[in-house]
Amino acid sequence: SSGKEKVLDFLYGLCKYYEGQHMVASSAAGDTLSSIKDKVYSLAAETALPVDDYKAWLTSFSADTILKGIDKLSDFLFGQLGLEFGSNAVITNGRIFVVDDGDSFLNEDLGLLESMEYELRTKYIHEIIEEVEWAGVDPDYLTSKFYSDITMLVSSSMSIRERPSERAHFEILNAEYSAIKLNSMNSSVHIDAVIDPLSPAGQKLSPLLRILSQQIQPSMRIVLNPISSLADLPLKNYYRFVLPSMDDFSSTDFSVHGPKAFFSNMPLSKTLTMNIDVPEPWLVEPVVAIHDLDNILLENLGDVRTLQAVYELEALLLTGHCMEKDREPPRGLQFILGTKQRPHLVDTLVMSNLGYWQMKVSPGVWYLQLAPGRSADLYELPSKLIAIDSLRGKLLHIEVQKKKGKEHEDLLNADDDNHVQEKTDNKGWNTNLLKWASSFISGDASLKKKAEKNTDLKDARQGETINIFSVASGHLYERFLKIMILSVLKKTERPVKFWFIKNYLSPQFKDVIPHMALEYGFEYELITYKWPTWLHKQKEKQRIIWAYKILFLDVIFPLSLRKVIFVDADQIVRTDMGELYDMDLKGRPLAYTPFCDNNKEMDGYRFWKQGFWKDHLRGRPYHIRLVTCCVKYA
Repeated sequence: SSGKEKVLDFLYGLCKYYEGQHMVASSAAGDTLSSIKDKVYSLAAETALPVDDYKAWLTSFSADTILKGIDKLSDFLFGQLGLEFGSNAVITNGRIFVVDDGDSFLNEDLGLLESMEYELRTKYIHEIIEEVEWAGVDPDYLTSKFYSDITMLVSSSMSIRERPSERAHFEILNAEYSAIKLNSMNSSVHIDAVIDPLSPAGQKLSPLLRILSQQIQPSMRIVLNPISSLADLPLKNYYRFVLPSMDDFSSTDFSVHGPKAFFSNMPLSKTLTMNIDVPEPWLVEPVVAIHDLDNILLENLGDVRTLQAVYELEALLLTGHCMEKDREPPRGLQFILGTKQRPHLVDTLVMSNLGYWQMKVSPGVWYLQLAPGRSADLYELPSKLIAIDSLRGKLLHIEVQKKKGKEHEDLLNADDDNHVQEKTDNKGWNTNLLKWASSFISGDASLKKKAEKNTDLKDARQGETINIFSVASGHLYERFLKIMILSVLKKTERPVKFWFIKNYLSPQFKDVIPHMALEYGFEYELITYKWPTWLHKQKEKQRIIWAYKILFLDVIFPLSLRKVIFVDADQIVRTDMGELYDMDLKGRPLAYTPFCDNNKEMDGYRFWKQGFWKDHLRGRPYHIRLVTCCVKYA
């Protein structure tokens, strides 16, 4: 309108007058104010604005009042809005547009901003406000200024919650026949959810929406959006998401039941596996389970038809990524973690993939540093104090650099003598010594006798210890594992230490293995490694177990372990494993046993003779079963 054009011309002239001038509170403030008044009056006359109104308004204010107002405005602009001194900005309805140096903001730009602001937001807000019945408000207050102020306040509040451009516009979905609508007239929260009901994400999202519906009672629309055509059923599991809720607290007393998962109407004749989906920093294991959790057949449970298992949070994860400035991640770099008194309780090394490393920890304060030896000789890293003070674990980003004069030395290219860091306290978190000592404290006479017998058996075995690594899951394969252990011990006169993946062992096996070690005179250690978050995870438990045989061999064992032989749990060993353990690998890290092919009757079962494996191997033998791993650590 013509009135707006007059105001814009007035403001433009006044701003041009101000340009290059600086108002300060001084003795000349009165003179400055007088010149400003004269300029305002002349600009008002030039633009045909009411000069008398401006005179009346300016006469009622003193210089001190204006200066205080300017100070208040400065605090708002620079303090609350965070604008820099001297910057140019336009503020409209809670939104701030900063004009960079060198850019211009002309009359036409301001007009465009005003037009867009009105068309996109202000018009709709004003229409809604005009329809509101202002009960209890004096009608004399319902002026155009009142409505304008309310419109500005609402528009400013909405600008704070501006929708990002990537937000999904659920309102365009046609959900007449495929949506579940839960209307709550009194709720100010509305939830739109689009779910594929046959997806793993849908399994997790559904119980979350149920909890939200119970606790905050929002208005909710759930749109079911499954894949249109399926060759196979995507979901092959039953899933329950456990969350704390008000139902955990008793309504009659002060007891707390705690969150739990309950499965009902399960198939009786299908073999099931129980597993838990926990936060990534958690290492959880079953501690009470009468039945085989890997092979659950409900029809064999008898009249009870109920299976229970108790899981325990064993440890948390300390993970991180280690980088070397302007170089690739320092693969093979060794870290140790401990206390001031015992600095080496846990150790690990850095992978080449993303410089990833992982350690198992418990809550407390720990010191992380480079391991003595080649890692500490080549690299610099001050000891880091790490506090594990929550159940979220800890993720660290560490940057190291090589010492002066060592920039061109390779961490992994050194003499064999420098590779192996022997560690006198190599028991990790699971130490058989503590279990052995606890038996004496408890006064168990039978265990005392077994311990004495175990010492005699160990003394009878001479030579370098043979390290055997194996994986077992389920009661059946744990029985096979015990047979394999005895077959190894029967065929060798050397000390033997067995390494087992702790993640998948049953509570019964973990209870019996200390007694078995005492009875037959061998050492053992339970080890674990959490599947990294950045590595594509297998869905089937058996495939995850198989992956542990190869993927994590260089990081799952203590740094002091020089060589280990993998033996399947269902193997029967018929010769001295020391011969294989002493084999010269000629500097190679891995050695596999090739499959035999002299029995032609088995050709139909040799899958590597056809298809993908035939093309992949290109005449080379297929290796499986016994794997000898000799890892040279930095």
